[in-house]
Amino acid sequence: MKQQAFKLKRKMLKGGLHCHTTRSDGKVAPDEVIRIHKQNGYDFLAITDHRNYNYINYAPETGLTIIPGMEFDNQIDSGHGCRHFHTLCIGPQKEDGNGFEQDVVLERGKAKDQFEYQSFLDKAHNNKNLTVYCHPEWSSTPAKYFEKQKGNFAMEIWNSGSAINCDMDTDAAYWDELLGQGINIYGVATDDGHALSEHCNGWVMVNAENNVNDILRALEAGEFYSTCGPEIYDFYIEDNKAVIECSNVAKIRLQSDKHPTRMVKSEDGSLTRAEFELKHWAGPYSYVRITVVDKNGNKAWTNPIFLEET
Repeated sequence: MKQQAFKLKRKMLKGGLHCHTTRSDGKVAPDEVIRIHKQNGYDFLAITDHRNYNYINYAPETGLTIIPGMEFDNQIDSGHGCRHFHTLCIGPQKEDGNGFEQDVVLERGKAKDQFEYQSFLDKAHNNKNLTVYCHPEWSSTPAKYFEKQKGNFAMEIWNSGSAINCDMDTDAAYWDELLGQGINIYGVATDDGHALSEHCNGWVMVNAENNVNDILRALEAGEFYSTCGPEIYDFYIEDNKAVIECSNVAKIRLQSDKHPTRMVKSEDGSLTRAEFELKHWAGPYSYVRITVVDKNGNKAWTNPIFLEET
């Protein structure tokens, strides 16, 4: 039983799903943002400026695939303080049914709660866009504030802007709360890059052909993993064991709801494989996922394998 990302053995695509430019509050022009990602080995990028939809490749000479998209947000109308819903929208080209227009500018507005905010998610999905829930720690939204949202294929488990500026959204906060409820939601590492230093720190590796439609298909199917540097080569269940193969790391963690984390470590950061028996005193696993951490503290995360009962 392989996690979907590793069923087909082919070169994975490196991609960014969340970045900002001078089209909204980013510090770097869109053409330069694209060139920076190309120089850092990216195959595709979504330019997701706030409430401002984009299809355009502003540096076409790079050959980078541009995923249409934007970031939408509402403040939660709950009195004093900072609490928000932020959502990435990524979709196909106009000719493939995307209902958003280039440069459409949406109002920010307020939502009373996740149920009122659902109307925007429904609009995005009706416009053939996939949606990602953003930076839950930075937004001050523990799982109870967004766990009933319908249709998000993923949530951010790493956000470089939040990590660099606030030491938040660094390691899958609240993900296991949703997975433990049986919600099949994937985890993505993103940059949310505004300043130059925030770009190219977290990305997804996607098992897809390098075109918009196949990248979107693979993302929706969970055929990817997320990373800030370490590489994951395989993740599967065999003979009642969870097996992970990866680049050199110092820690490998098996994680699941209702179970304590299990971990193997290497002082010299030379681990490249681990096996975990799935029989455990805490009882059956409903799903398992793996986090690997290299000797510099950089992480990579698999998406989960869901199990009937193990």
